[in-house]
Amino acid sequence: MSGMARLLHPRLDDVPLEAVLHALSDPGRLAIVRRLHDCDVAKADGLACAVAAPEGMPKATMSNHFGVLRAAGLIRSEKAGVRMVNRLRTEELAARFPGLLDAVLAAASSATR
Repeated sequence: MSGMARLLHPRLDDVPLEAVLHALSDPGRLAIVRRLHDCDVAKADGLACAVAAPEGMPKATMSNHFGVLRAAGLIRSEKAGVRMVNRLRTEELAARFPGLLDAVLAAASSATR
């Protein structure tokens, strides 16, 4: 492996509900999850960080948010050339926390109307 650190993706069995809820509690991270969810529904291959993050988000903030989402088991990030492609771990999340992601996204959607 070159000088780059390998990204860690926890087993969801090791992730407590509190960590997932904390990750989803921030509006910026929730916006990222929503975009990744929309990408997942469209059967796309994931999104680069700059595409998934809200427009105008500083790079350092974006990096921190993706780290929190990865640590909470919500996303999987993989290097694809020079880009980092992110995917929501939808099936794994549904198995570990049935209905949670759909409920949070639905509640967030109705709150923004």
